[in-house]
Amino acid sequence: MRFDIRSKDRLGITQEILEVFSRQNWNLVTMEMHLHHTFVELDDTATLEDLKSVVLSVEGVTEVVEVDLLPGERRSQHLDAVLSKLQDPILDIDHLGKILLSNTAAATLLGLPREQLQGMEITEFTDYPLSSLLQKSPTTLDITLAGQSFLAAITPVFSYNRGIKQVSGAVLFLQSIRRIGQQIAAVTHTPGDNTTSLIGTSRSTRELISHTQRFSQLDMPVLIQGETGTGKELLAHMLHENGARSQAPFMAINCAALPENLLESELFGYAPGAFSGASKNGKPGLFELADGGSVFLDEIGEMSPYLQAKLLRVLQEYSFRRIGGEKEISVNVRIISATHRDLLAMAEEHQFREDLFYRLNVLNLSVPPLRERTEDIPELTRYFIQHAAEQTNRPTPEVSEAAMEMLLNYSWPGNIRELQNILFRAVAMSDDIYIDAKQLPFDSSSEHTEPKGALKIGNWEDAISEFESQLLTSLFPHFPSSRKLANRLGVSHNTIALKLRKYGISK
Repeated sequence: MRFDIRSKDRLGITQEILEVFSRQNWNLVTMEMHLHHTFVELDDTATLEDLKSVVLSVEGVTEVVEVDLLPGERRSQHLDAVLSKLQDPILDIDHLGKILLSNTAAATLLGLPREQLQGMEITEFTDYPLSSLLQKSPTTLDITLAGQSFLAAITPVFSYNRGIKQVSGAVLFLQSIRRIGQQIAAVTHTPGDNTTSLIGTSRSTRELISHTQRFSQLDMPVLIQGETGTGKELLAHMLHENGARSQAPFMAINCAALPENLLESELFGYAPGAFSGASKNGKPGLFELADGGSVFLDEIGEMSPYLQAKLLRVLQEYSFRRIGGEKEISVNVRIISATHRDLLAMAEEHQFREDLFYRLNVLNLSVPPLRERTEDIPELTRYFIQHAAEQTNRPTPEVSEAAMEMLLNYSWPGNIRELQNILFRAVAMSDDIYIDAKQLPFDSSSEHTEPKGALKIGNWEDAISEFESQLLTSLFPHFPSSRKLANRLGVSHNTIALKLRKYGISK
């Protein structure tokens, strides 16, 4: 039974209470001292009335009441309740590395009940040296515990012996690399940003949506090809969010935006002290953070040959090593890549690894430029104008017939991204309820409109594509197979087969 003996603050009062217990032959199980309170747990031989009859005779004792828990027990229960709700494993160890406290997540990870873990040495579950876990300042380490990789945030616990401060233990807060990736993905993904739908009702758009939905159910690499601004990253999001990995992280990086060494660090991470200026704790890369999910590699055609070789190994073995690291790290990720370049032609010219191309191009999505799906422009225009009006806190304006005619006749070298930018500027700068042709902020230095039926060529690559399409269309009836046509033009069979599919040329 547990009791709260309330008293005045008097020297020696606790000693007198203990003497009373001794004379009564009561077994004292636990005792806690607080100002004006002496909490005790006695065996069942002592009742409340028994205790009152003898303890109230001690000078300064004012009251004796029965309690359900001692303060230490109550704190322990509340702490257990908090720890049990945390999804990440937590371990409290002493200076010898023995486990003092653990939560439910840690017990699940280590495969033992919490009561059994108490008193076990942490070195039974990790090869990491105990001295590294008992540092004098808070630190973060990349450790393996029970065969799983974690970032361990370690907080030292101190005690004082004869005025000397010393480390008496540490609390380890463990976060799995995968959970960190999920948290980062949750932060970087903005709800309501329309990453799960493609706008348009044209035949090419409907086919693209259909293929994307079908490919989302196939857990294989996908290569997305299309000009800049056509929405390749949007398709990558659709592939991820409609597939079995939708609850896992989606990590994206632009391979053209970083130099080789930084891109390698972002993709593969680095071990502690791998290079000058590196974090002493190391850093996980996107492949680790996206474990279980998807990695989107935009502008894959700009990746250096060195990184192409490292990426190929990930696709083949689903494992890699961090920069400067020796440990082999296994991951389970789906790789989605995108490019505006002709990777097969680059491979034939030895500018891109052919074996990597075929590993990336298991499934292929070709995104048509906006000038080839002009019937989608009215719907896209309505969507972007409404979105711009919401962003600028303005009424949604209407688009005049003349303005729509100009939008339909423009060549759109920047594709959907350019359309979005032009409409946003028009809404932001207009005070009218209508957007007329003169209010569309096209670049005055460019010839942005073309007569109906004119050849719409936006840039050099467009001109090449138009020439290829016309050439193959005229020759194919006379050389009605990809091999015959390849022999006629003096190029590889694969190149011709790809071009025929690209331009929809068949018998």
